[in-house]
Amino acid sequence: MLLKTGLAGQRLDKALTLALAGSEPPLSRARLQALIAEGFVTCAGKSMDDTSRKVKIGETYIVRVPPPEPATPKAEKIPLTVVYEDKDLLVIDKPPGMVVHPAPGNRESTLVNALLAHCGKSLSGIGGVARPGIVHRLDKDTSGLIAVAKNDAAHQALSSQFADRSLSRVYLALVFGVPVPRAGKVEASIGRHSRDRKKMAVTAKGRAALTHYKVLEVFDDASLVECKLSTGRTHQIRVHLAHIKHPVIGDPVYGRKKSSFPRQALHAVELQLIHPRTGKLMRFKSELPPDMRELLRRLRVGGG
Repeated sequence: MLLKTGLAGQRLDKALTLALAGSEPPLSRARLQALIAEGFVTCAGKSMDDTSRKVKIGETYIVRVPPPEPATPKAEKIPLTVVYEDKDLLVIDKPPGMVVHPAPGNRESTLVNALLAHCGKSLSGIGGVARPGIVHRLDKDTSGLIAVAKNDAAHQALSSQFADRSLSRVYLALVFGVPVPRAGKVEASIGRHSRDRKKMAVTAKGRAALTHYKVLEVFDDASLVECKLSTGRTHQIRVHLAHIKHPVIGDPVYGRKKSSFPRQALHAVELQLIHPRTGKLMRFKSELPPDMRELLRRLRVGGG
């Protein structure tokens, strides 16, 4: 795609959406944003991972669309902890170790597989493969609350809340050291790591990211921190806490190499949203899972 005059100065995702209108297969702006984030859009041989990048006249962009996944993941009867459910909305308390949606290496036993068995064809986007009905995601080893839309109207409404930040998420993290000040924010852009495409990093070329934090409890060389997301970048809390030199305990990617805790000690403890049909403000809370409760107990007695 050779950039035309009328598109100069537009955001990359918007310019591509306009330039590829009517393409086959059709590519929505959301789909193009995902392709950009995953490294499938290049310019002059370089991957473009910043959707807000302003495009220039004469630039040539190549958009590579990966082959589609199998049409429908397999439904599996996997036990789920359902916090709330009605005909529009489902809130799940995800255990650590569960992958949210099928991907290479994790085709089965995911949250999507479980949802297909739990809800069947009522799930939003059932033909859309990747994560039917799931508006936001949690990493495999992050536990806690996740919202699922059960129909397309609910999916669109919740996606809009996610975009305009009216859908609120609060996390608890056990981290190395004690952040100073004990309440503050980390405002640092996040993008793909320059050398390891599976990792994220704080980078000037990334997307704006903002995390508010507050230290709730202090231990020997560790603390319990509450984090509130103002944006929803991949691995945001883990990257931001590592950036301020207080990585999440047990984080195998961004944390210290030696840790007795087998996963990142990060839990989505609170979820607030506006019900897509009734307009009612709803708030859900989750207790810390057993492994984090035990780690917290050990830290309190000085044996973490």
